[in-house]
Amino acid sequence: MSDLDLLTQSLARNVKRWRTERGFTLDVLAARAGVSRGMLIQIEQARTNPSIGTVVKIGDALGVSVTTLLDYEQGPKVRIVPPEQVVRLWHTDAGSYSRLLAGTEAPGPLEMWEWKLMPGESSSSDPHPVGTVEIGHVTAGELTLTVDGAEHRVPAGSSVTFDANAAHTYGNQGTEPTLFVLAISVPPAT
Repeated sequence: MSDLDLLTQSLARNVKRWRTERGFTLDVLAARAGVSRGMLIQIEQARTNPSIGTVVKIGDALGVSVTTLLDYEQGPKVRIVPPEQVVRLWHTDAGSYSRLLAGTEAPGPLEMWEWKLMPGESSSSDPHPVGTVEIGHVTAGELTLTVDGAEHRVPAGSSVTFDANAAHTYGNQGTEPTLFVLAISVPPAT
């Protein structure tokens, strides 16, 4: 297979993938990108080699880079985040912290966090966009989760899910450290 054929196949696969993940029909993507529906069909069927300008328009409409659309990589992508690349974004002198373990952009932002809250400490969050969901699992201690003013106790071994479009606070009202893992899914931008 030539390099051009490989690019055409990659573009076909990636445009269809990102269009599907964004929930766009061919007509919606055509309108957003300013290209014809027929051109998109030809691209997704790997029957044409569009200009770079057309690829840029499609990438902009999908919210992804040209590099992403032309990615040669076959099969599922795997990204390993080694411990030294984990990002610590919040901490206190008493030893509480949150660390962003991993994240992705498909179909909208999805993040996985590790949290440690020392006794008596808490961290508050403003409401996230409508459609944001958080899923947590407590591995040690007890999490006091307050969502829109209502307090919920989540003991070790328990999991919790909630709509995060209301103000919320993660707290530790116990006497031992609270450890939990938290995943946050934000809907894609429209």
